[in-house]
Amino acid sequence: MEQQKEFICPFEYALEILSGKWKGLVLFYLGRRGTLRYSQLRRELKGITQKMLTQTLRRLEEEGLIHREVYPVVPPKVEYSLTPKGQSLLPILDALQKWGDEQLRDKAESDL
Repeated sequence: MEQQKEFICPFEYALEILSGKWKGLVLFYLGRRGTLRYSQLRRELKGITQKMLTQTLRRLEEEGLIHREVYPVVPPKVEYSLTPKGQSLLPILDALQKWGDEQLRDKAESDL
């Protein structure tokens, strides 16, 4: 049985959930594009390995942020979507995108 980590504060917990390069991107694309299949996510996340995508999806599912729907067809069909808990992160991800856009714009202007 895995021991649960104790968090010093809620901010630390939030960072733990979103930590890593890929978790936020998976949540962002599911929030923007809606339900996606594994192969669609892999295409969106350029540079991610199959192993890393699988691990990331499992962690997000364990946290209750995404839902994994398996359809009993051949070949297997699996779709991922945001849960209500995952959807509650969308305003935060939108704010991060806006901030990143502003910073990239400022950087481009200062590089001129």
